[in-house]
Amino acid sequence: MKKKNMEKKKRQNVRTRDWEKHHEFSYTHDLVKHRRALTKLPESAAELNPLPKDFEPNGMVISHSKKWAFVHLDNQERLCMIDERLKEQESTLLAPGDAVLVEFEDEDAIVRGVGPRVTKLSRPAGPRGNPPEQVFAANVDILIIVASVAQPRFKEGLVDRFLIAARIGGVEPILCINKMDLAEDDPPQIDAYRNLGIHVFPTSCETGMGIDALREAIKGKRCVLSGHSGVGKSSLLNALDPNLEVLTDEVSQATEKGRHTTSTARLYHLKDNVWIIDTPGIRALGLLGVSAEELACYFPEMAEAATGCHFYDCTHTHEPKCAVRQALESGQITQARYDSYLRIRASMTSEDGLTPGRFGTRR
Repeated sequence: MKKKNMEKKKRQNVRTRDWEKHHEFSYTHDLVKHRRALTKLPESAAELNPLPKDFEPNGMVISHSKKWAFVHLDNQERLCMIDERLKEQESTLLAPGDAVLVEFEDEDAIVRGVGPRVTKLSRPAGPRGNPPEQVFAANVDILIIVASVAQPRFKEGLVDRFLIAARIGGVEPILCINKMDLAEDDPPQIDAYRNLGIHVFPTSCETGMGIDALREAIKGKRCVLSGHSGVGKSSLLNALDPNLEVLTDEVSQATEKGRHTTSTARLYHLKDNVWIIDTPGIRALGLLGVSAEELACYFPEMAEAATGCHFYDCTHTHEPKCAVRQALESGQITQARYDSYLRIRASMTSEDGLTPGRFGTRR
């Protein structure tokens, strides 16, 4: 048997290039780099045929995917391609409610421009998400925060997060307490929101309670429905306009969790010139553009009390002479709202962005 040659092979000399003398042949023998160079050719084509910069939008996004979008155009829904030259930057390229420019090539409709967003509702992307800001509703007037009195029970934590997101995005929030046919009275936590000046609408899709009042409040507005899975967002849409016939599903009796009958955000046109974006139910809502130090400013009752704190950088968690905790003891601030503040702040200050003791609650 022949012995293996244990001697190391001599390393071949690295080929050098004279970039100045042989620039036209530089990539001839390097196919990988040659292919990479070819992928850059469309950039020069984009420079020769740029996208319009100043334009008047002629359509509104209903729903979208990566390459396609349904657009409300000329009083009808039109399936449009998205021009590949439109690139995502720091936030989602398209969201329901976006004003867009649609141009035609023969029979093909193509989205060629996206107008600036007057208002928006967004959340941070996950650890591997790109772009970092995920916009799920654009150019809306009202955020309808939908919670249920039972099945699933009322949870103020997500309500408080939506209130903060609405303020960040410049959207007016209202609170809809659904499934009132399952309870005799409003949840006791509701009074705290009424005291903040937030309009509260108790509703029942079974009995019709509060549906007319809610319809009147959103007449002529662009709205978005958001909340936990199973709180009855799709049922509310059907109650507001029975002609929609949006799919609904039951809530699990064991887990009190709804099934995602709405899998993607979609814009609906109702009577009385009402536009509503129905969004998939979520378990947690991350917040963008808010630091732990600024959080108390988004709780109006705490911001008012904080002016009396002894320390200017008081966190309202442990400091002596904290006016916020004094207001809590006197009943001016409810325990539920204060606990909500602590949970959100804990998620912002944790290393992994999770609320300690609550798996999956991202900041």
